Amino acid sequence: MVESETQVDIETIVSLCKRRGFVFQSSEIYGGLASSWDYGPLGVEMERNVKDSWWKTFVWSRDDMVGLDAAILMHPETWRASGHLDSFTDPLVECKDCHRRFREDHLEGPNCPNCGGELSPPRQFNLMFKTHVGPVEDQANEVWLRPETAQGIFVNFNNVITATRKRLPFGIAQIGKAFRNEITTGNFIFRNREFEIMEIEYFVKPGEDDKAHQQWIEDCMAWYTGLGIDPERLRLRPHDADELSHYAKATYDIEYLYPNGWGEIMGIANRTDFDLKAHSKASGQTLDYFDQEANEHIVPYVIEPAFGVGRAIMTFLVDAYKEEETVSAAGKTETRVVMKLHPDLSPVKVAVLPLSRNERLSPLSREVFSTVQKSGRISGYVQFDDTQSIGRRYRRQDEIGTPLCVTVDFDSLDDNSVTIRDRDTMEQIRVPIENLVEELTAKLSAYKP
Repeated sequence: MVESETQVDIETIVSLCKRRGFVFQSSEIYGGLASSWDYGPLGVEMERNVKDSWWKTFVWSRDDMVGLDAAILMHPETWRASGHLDSFTDPLVECKDCHRRFREDHLEGPNCPNCGGELSPPRQFNLMFKTHVGPVEDQANEVWLRPETAQGIFVNFNNVITATRKRLPFGIAQIGKAFRNEITTGNFIFRNREFEIMEIEYFVKPGEDDKAHQQWIEDCMAWYTGLGIDPERLRLRPHDADELSHYAKATYDIEYLYPNGWGEIMGIANRTDFDLKAHSKASGQTLDYFDQEANEHIVPYVIEPAFGVGRAIMTFLVDAYKEEETVSAAGKTETRVVMKLHPDLSPVKVAVLPLSRNERLSPLSREVFSTVQKSGRISGYVQFDDTQSIGRRYRRQDEIGTPLCVTVDFDSLDDNSVTIRDRDTMEQIRVPIENLVEELTAKLSAYKP
């Protein structure tokens, strides 16, 4: 096999995602809604796998983390105290000729990139979506769709401390939807107005924040590379002073080299004690931590690793996509598209494929499928597929990233054995059905990217 060195273009990924059921354009039958996407049957499995991997790594595998699931709608004073009503803005310009709008800081020249017309002076545009609670749409009933999940953690700080009795340093993690009325969207699922965040607020003593910040940078980078991302396509970029958020002492972005250039896949910020102090002042409720060793109340500093679910999925797909030249049994050179996803992320863990749709093979094939599916040892989606030729089915499973295929053939009726095919090497081994689940489990757990 000869692997292609050329990185896939985004259009190819978009096409594959629609064809195979990863991601669909939202409301497509009505012409679609720009920058809105629906996860299909395979996409929803991969989305779940990404979030499960993240939760296992950063919550279940540690003793200093707890979880939270805060509401999307919060008291409007939350966003005044956090600074979002005043500071969560982007510079907006409008073309005086075609009236298209752009973020000024995303433009490469002084004129409209669409028609070349003159642009208006920039004005600050708040990115939060506004809605109303109750039947009356007036200012007294205004609320906001959250632009981040962090504030739900901060306002629950005292509740979590009381309920868990955690001691510093400790973190609170949550996964949830956020909404930003972005001026400029696009690039598939990279930048949308509705998205999902996997976010941590990690509380430390003042003075220990720089060390914790560095450790979280290393841990986040390790999560991506441990799931197969090419480290040569990752880099760490510190924010310049003029681009830091109003709450941040320092922020680092982890960026990935996409076909169209470097793009941020997550940020790790040192938010200092800004949020807890701001909410204490605005609410009149003290949000602090009693340090028993020092016998004093302190306001912790906060390190915030924030991962975008959609950006993670897009990065894993782009990085895993490979085209390989293979030689068929007849000596013909063919191109094989294979998605070399880590098995923890693959939407289908194992596919059971009878050699052909045959009444003699069907009962045993279904029995094998049921054995694997109901074993409880294959953590994820097991698929049965008996349509088209076995070669086409292998290619289909390669293209969606299924790490292992199990083939039931006519010899299986006599020797009660089946063939396991490896996605990456295409090597095949024969195993007794009674040992099948054990062999599959061992292969999945032993995978090295």
